[in-house]
Amino acid sequence: MNEDTFNLQIRKFLKRVGIQSQRQIELAVRDAIDSGQLTGSETLNAKVQLTVDGIDVDHTIEDTIALE
Repeated sequence: MNEDTFNLQIRKFLKRVGIQSQRQIELAVRDAIDSGQLTGSETLNAKVQLTVDGIDVDHTIEDTIALE
């Protein structure tokens, strides 16, 4: 295994996950505020489930996202 290639591939994957996740959350929050589902002052619970096929990776990350 080439450590440099492996590290770059992981970073590339995580960057993609981060950017796409942020976009999805931003769109969903804006839509929820526009529809009246949210007021814009909430704190939201967020969870990400990370799995990797072929190896034993099953990890959950939980946190909160404050809107104000």
